Amino acid sequence: MVDFFQNGVIATLHRLGDRSLESLEAELASWSGERPMSLVIPCLAAEMEGPALSRIVDELVAVPYLDEVIIGLDRADADGFRRARRFFGRLPQHHRIVWNDSPRLRSLEAELARHDLAPAEEGKGRNVWYCLGYFLASGRAQWVALHDADIITYDRSMVARLLYPVAHPTFGYAFSKGYYYRASPDGGRLNGRVTRLFVAPLVRALALTFGRSDYLDYIGSFRYPLAGECAMDLSVARSIRIPSDWGLEIGVLGEVFRRHTSARVCQVDVADVYDHKHRELSADDASAGLHKMSVDIAKAVFRKMAISGVVLTPEGFRTLEAAYFRSALDLIDSYNADAVLNGIPYDRHEEEATADVFAHAIIRAGTDYLADPMETPFIPSWTRVRSELPDMPERLAKAVEADNA
Repeated sequence: MVDFFQNGVIATLHRLGDRSLESLEAELASWSGERPMSLVIPCLAAEMEGPALSRIVDELVAVPYLDEVIIGLDRADADGFRRARRFFGRLPQHHRIVWNDSPRLRSLEAELARHDLAPAEEGKGRNVWYCLGYFLASGRAQWVALHDADIITYDRSMVARLLYPVAHPTFGYAFSKGYYYRASPDGGRLNGRVTRLFVAPLVRALALTFGRSDYLDYIGSFRYPLAGECAMDLSVARSIRIPSDWGLEIGVLGEVFRRHTSARVCQVDVADVYDHKHRELSADDASAGLHKMSVDIAKAVFRKMAISGVVLTPEGFRTLEAAYFRSALDLIDSYNADAVLNGIPYDRHEEEATADVFAHAIIRAGTDYLADPMETPFIPSWTRVRSELPDMPERLAKAVEADNA
């Protein structure tokens, strides 16, 4: 069923009718002369060995409107970088590989560290941050989309639908967030465990425990807040701080909330089916897998709540844990009914066991937050970097160009 329902405080752009991809791309191409667009793909060197990234590159070869493709390459030695140049060499668009482990970038990072401006830890957040720095310094485009490198079900319509709302001459959106139905490609399993079983009930429990807020209304409006797919204009790319931990996606939403009104934000349906590599729950290890992800997400939300004036205490976190678990069980009732109606296998025991792990993650995150409430996992915005080191973005761009020469 086609869904046109609007709820929450941000606009939802659905997949209505059957407009062709060719029509969408033709319109984007007609704007690209005056409204140039880029794409950022953060990836690990190992992902060049899997089927997902090769499919992504094959699809992007046919995209007619992108002025630039920026590939952020992590965990690559010199041989890995040379292999990446060959791997991405078939892209017809202007493209550059930001080799995050190159001697040139490591040297710049050491200088950034001396000014307390460097990323605190390695990972996707650091990768995205350097890519956005290069995007801003290259000056080739005014809008940028970002998506992951492990999307098994990828097709190029995703980029078109991400960029269309922000690049449209009259819409006025500064940021778009992708959403999609999360299930296995054969429809035999509901996926998206962290969103379904953690973020959704956590937002409800926070409102119940501490009272509703504009921030909770905003986060609760996103159908898939942990999607790695988004697009933004220059003003957002310059101003946002990028989280360096697993709170990346929820943290970016919080940064956009801080800087822009909800009227400048939308979410857009970018895929009928979406699947990527899956991580283990790591029920017994809070430093790994989805367990660590849930802790980092909770801490990101707690920091945002505290900034808005909410007083957080050990008693409050214990109450929140109980409210969360009740909300999670209520949602599991709904997921079970939905799955049974549609003939999808549903393991209720596994779902409740996962919610139990996430409930403990709330207490762990609360304890960590209270132990260090001033912890700042955010990498500084590029506006702040430029204010301290005015030529750093240009030097980053020169380093990337030299690596790619």
